[in-house]
Amino acid sequence: MAACRLITDHRGDSVSRLNRWIYLPSFRAIQTWQGFSVGLLRVLTIMTLLWPMAGTAQIGSGHAPGLAGNKQIEGYWVRPDGGYILYLYDIKEDGVLNAAYYNPRPINVSRAEVSDRDGKVNLFVELQDVNYPGSTYTLAYDPATDRLRGVYFQATSGKSFQIEFERMK
Repeated sequence: MAACRLITDHRGDSVSRLNRWIYLPSFRAIQTWQGFSVGLLRVLTIMTLLWPMAGTAQIGSGHAPGLAGNKQIEGYWVRPDGGYILYLYDIKEDGVLNAAYYNPRPINVSRAEVSDRDGKVNLFVELQDVNYPGSTYTLAYDPATDRLRGVYFQATSGKSFQIEFERMK
């Protein structure tokens, strides 16, 4: 019977050369995955708790009195072409609401207004953050398709793009 030379693993435990060859790489892979998943869980927990607060702005409206229809735009909206998220919440009868924007990190919403022109609910959102120095969304709500459609002005390039937001389900 051949003697198996004992060596110590990364914790100081004695293991055979064969065990070290089989056990340690798989242990390190599991340890790395556990570290990644714990870190990911922490980030997701923090984002869930801070999601409605970060990158938000109190919004005043330029509307006619009695805008009861503004509640229909409340909720999470996503741009299908890039995954950008617009969160509209706490909409009052007088048109005041809160907004947050994520790409995927929070982007500061510096100004936003909701209005009712020609029977349509319109939304204007201005972003002020790194890489978003005055970029704007000018959107109109389309109740037939339950989408926000309009123009995104990218201030860094000076270009405008036709875009739309879908309601997140």
